[in-house]
Amino acid sequence: MPAWLAAGHHGTMDWMEERADQRAAPSALWAETRSIVMLGMNAGPERDPLELIQLKDRAAIAAYAQRRDYHDVIKGKLKELGGFLSARSGQPVKVFVDTAPVMEKPLAQAAGLGWQGKHTVLISREHGNWLMLGAIFSRAELEPDTPETDHCGSCRRCLDICPTDAFPAPYQLDARRCIAYLTIEHQGPIPAEFREKIGNRVFGCDDCLAVCPWNKFAGAARESRMAARDDLAAPPLAELARLDDAGFRTRFAGTPIKRTGRDRFLRNVLIAIGNSGDAALAAEAVACLAEPDPVVRGAAVWACGRLLPQERLHELFDAHGHGGNGGACEGGMA
Repeated sequence: MPAWLAAGHHGTMDWMEERADQRAAPSALWAETRSIVMLGMNAGPERDPLELIQLKDRAAIAAYAQRRDYHDVIKGKLKELGGFLSARSGQPVKVFVDTAPVMEKPLAQAAGLGWQGKHTVLISREHGNWLMLGAIFSRAELEPDTPETDHCGSCRRCLDICPTDAFPAPYQLDARRCIAYLTIEHQGPIPAEFREKIGNRVFGCDDCLAVCPWNKFAGAARESRMAARDDLAAPPLAELARLDDAGFRTRFAGTPIKRTGRDRFLRNVLIAIGNSGDAALAAEAVACLAEPDPVVRGAAVWACGRLLPQERLHELFDAHGHGGNGGACEGGMA
C-alpha cells in the first residue's frame, strides 16, 4: 500500500492516503478489535458484461451498479449476523461495508474466502470474482480460518483485456488509467488518451472481471434485492443524455450511480455518444453544448467533433462561443 500510494496510482482519491495508517492496522480503526469476520455476497451478473460493450448506441453500466446499492443490502445482513455474534460471545461488534478504511481483500484472503487476483480483485473458487465484501470487527477471541492461496497460475486474461493498460504489472493497478476510476471517481475532463478506449462504458468497467476463468463456477446473484434492474441493463444513450437533474435522481435512486451526480454521469454519456459512430445521436451532444457545467460542455464539444461534418461544427461553435474550428473539440476536454 505505501509503495502504491507513493507512485500516485490512487489518482485523486486522497482519502486513501489520508487514512492509510488505519488501513494498515485494523486496531487503528477500533482499538478493541480482537477478531475480524469477513463475509462475501455473490453479485454475479445475469448477462455477460462483454456483450454490452458491443451495443454502441446503448450504455454499458458495471454489473454491480445495475442494481440496488450493495452497501445498503450487505450492511443490513452484517448487522443481523453481528447481533447474533455479539449475543453469543457477549462482546461488542462493529460492521463495515466499504465505508471505512478497511483492507477488505487482504483480510478476506486471510480468512480463506479467496485470493487477490492479478487484477487485484478477490477471486473465490466457488463464486469467481463477483463477491461483494463486508467485515464484522469483534472484541471476541475467535479461532482463525486457514488463509487461501493464489490460484491464478500463468493466466493473464484480466491483464491482457484491459482497454487502457491499467495494470503496470500483475497484482498492481494504476487507478489513473482504470475506466472504473475515470468514469466514477475522476471529477474533471476525461484525459484525451482514454476517451476512445472508454467506448460505451458510462459507469465502471467489468472487462477484467468478466474474463476470469474462475467465473465458470459462479452463478448469478441469488439475493432478490441484488437483482439487476431491467432499465439499467443497456439503456439507450439518447435517453440518458436527456435526463435533467430531477430525472437523473429519480432514475438512479437507490443505486450507486446516484452518488456520482448528473454532471459527471452526463460527461460519461457524451463520451459514449462520441464513440458510438451514430450520427443520429449528434443532436443529443448538440443540446448539451448549452449545459452550465464546463466539463459537460467540453464532452459535448468532443462528441460533436466525432459525429458532425466540419462545416456544421463551425456553425455550432460560433453559435455557442466555442471558437469556430474543429480544434475546439479537443480543447474543450483537454
